[in-house]
Amino acid sequence: MNQARLLLLLAMGVLVGTFFALDLDHYLSLTQLQAHQARLALWVDRHVVAASLLFLVIYVLTTALSLPGAALLTLAGSAVFGILWGLLLVSFASSLGATLAFLSARFLLRDWVETRFGDKLASVQAGMQKEGAFYLLSLRLIPLFPFFLVNLVMGLTPIRVSTYYWVSQLGMLPGTLVYVLAGSELATLTSTGNLFSPGLLAALTLLGLMPWLMRALQRRLALYRLHAPYRKPARFDYNLLVIGAGAGGLVTSYIAAAVKARVALIEQHRMGGDCLHTGCVPSKALIRSARFAFEQRKAGELGFTPSQSRADFAAVMARVARVIEEVEPHDSVARYEGLGVECIQGRARVTSPWEVEVNGKRLTSRHIVIATGARPRVPALPGLDRVPYLTSDTLWQRLREPPRHLLVLGGGPIGCELAQSLALLGIPVTLVEQGPQLLPREDRDVAGALAAQLEHDGVTLHLGWQATSAGYMDGKGANLPIRLYLRRGDETLVVEGDQLLLALGREANVSGFGLEALGVELAPGGTLAIDGFLATNYPSILAVGDVAGPYQFTHFAAHQAWYAAINALFGQFRRFRADYRVMPAATYTSPEIARVGLNQKEALARGIPFESTRFEMAELDRAIADGESGGFVEVLTVPGRDRILGATIVGAHAGERIAEFALAMRHRLGLGKILATVHPYPTLMEGNKYVAGAWRRARQPGRLLALLARYHRWRRGA
Repeated sequence: MNQARLLLLLAMGVLVGTFFALDLDHYLSLTQLQAHQARLALWVDRHVVAASLLFLVIYVLTTALSLPGAALLTLAGSAVFGILWGLLLVSFASSLGATLAFLSARFLLRDWVETRFGDKLASVQAGMQKEGAFYLLSLRLIPLFPFFLVNLVMGLTPIRVSTYYWVSQLGMLPGTLVYVLAGSELATLTSTGNLFSPGLLAALTLLGLMPWLMRALQRRLALYRLHAPYRKPARFDYNLLVIGAGAGGLVTSYIAAAVKARVALIEQHRMGGDCLHTGCVPSKALIRSARFAFEQRKAGELGFTPSQSRADFAAVMARVARVIEEVEPHDSVARYEGLGVECIQGRARVTSPWEVEVNGKRLTSRHIVIATGARPRVPALPGLDRVPYLTSDTLWQRLREPPRHLLVLGGGPIGCELAQSLALLGIPVTLVEQGPQLLPREDRDVAGALAAQLEHDGVTLHLGWQATSAGYMDGKGANLPIRLYLRRGDETLVVEGDQLLLALGREANVSGFGLEALGVELAPGGTLAIDGFLATNYPSILAVGDVAGPYQFTHFAAHQAWYAAINALFGQFRRFRADYRVMPAATYTSPEIARVGLNQKEALARGIPFESTRFEMAELDRAIADGESGGFVEVLTVPGRDRILGATIVGAHAGERIAEFALAMRHRLGLGKILATVHPYPTLMEGNKYVAGAWRRARQPGRLLALLARYHRWRRGA
């Protein structure tokens, strides 16, 4: 606890202690007020300004310190100042005192609560950030909730101070008015406990719930207007219709079939989507061939005569096609129909919140899941429309001969993976990234390690350069017909190649199948706008995968699919909010890069305190034996606690090794649990245990160890 917090706590303790030590609560009683009402009223008449200020200070201190007597002071307000002036004084004093109590709780406790329970309260805090005023207004209007408890709890939330004040001012007014009116009849009161009759309590409770009832009514009316142009079918052909047979659509339909729902999966192209045909599967097959080429370069290091064999590019691409064919049955129509999913080939068009038109036939369903994926982003670059460029979708069909010089625009995971793989196969590659580093979301040292390896593998990097235009020389004599014109500040540069690969990320497929006509809302990033339960602004239409975001991973789409299927089929009983807190990701370059949770860049950007523990793979026996000693394991933890905020692994098989940290974070296991787990020797997985050991060594109890050293000396008789 810092000095300011300690001083405030001591000051509050002194004031509260003085209040009870001097028995001041004796004076804040109904009998005392009734006995001295006349004398107080007379003094107030003679010194109205001083009396008002004194009353204001006493009331503010009482409520700020959560002392007993606020109810009696409210009665006194109208008893000695009159109804109108008393109501004004009490209303402002109670709000000021409540705000001071709120600020004290925030200053003293909020950081501690965030540190200890931040992960558990994340959804609550997000709700308060959005709906805090409504929650507070309801609590203030219902007298059953103790006001001091409201002050304490709200101080731990992110609600703004100004919002807290005006909502408190408004919300406490009805209850304050009841007390002020009762105070005007002070002589007839026998207790402050019977001011609120059951009927009055019910009325105030209803008043407190009114903002939420009005909002619910407003949502209901908005939904009614949204559905008004469409007629809801009396019966449905399906329980669930899924549009798109990529990872998200396949898993959604499989789960629905597994619980015996009638489900149809509509796909206009090929089952398996981008992941199977143009993404994960072909790129990893290409990377495997590139890794073999990389191993050949290390032949001398491993005790072999250096190999001079060259890649047969056409054979490499033929193998990629064979891998796709071998995996394809896993996502085939035959397999999914065997699982109980009706597969429909055709272009779907959503015509109402419950209807989809495909192949000239209208199908009805209680719910529709959009899983239409994404496509490569093509920039509005002058001259690009005249250049025969490639994307991560088209290169697998169009690239059969090795390029003489490949230009890659974009230094994200896709661009880095493909640039390195093709360079290792002997193709000259130039990569252009407008940011200052590769992999913009990763820490600088992580990106630096990858950049050094790419350059070692033959990739020419131009970081911090922005492409301003593209040109294509289609003359027969042109050796390298494609030009990219680059700018960095006042500098200009021209790079040339015979093939251009665009690797600038992917954008969601949200158009062309009827959503625009329905008015399905979009998020700022161009994906479909969904709530925490994956529903769009139409509750019967849900979305998963790349079209929904926020991540574009196959495993993320599959993760969302469970929530979409269950919420669609059983949402009338219970809906599950999608949980994205622990989402691992990997970039399959060499060195491989994998991460789960926060890295230092994100933690600093979000103002989250952390401690970093790092273990270098150069110290790991298996990494040395394999000749893969480059890289490291880094773990971020909550300061002073064994709670993992995130982990980053750079090095061989990082994507495999990150799973242990993902498991630990998902089930709230700390580094102590990883350290206590037996890992086989010698393995790369031991790096996870050794980073946990480094974390433990940095937190050794110095005084206890010193005492143990003295004890052992004594046992030796030294």
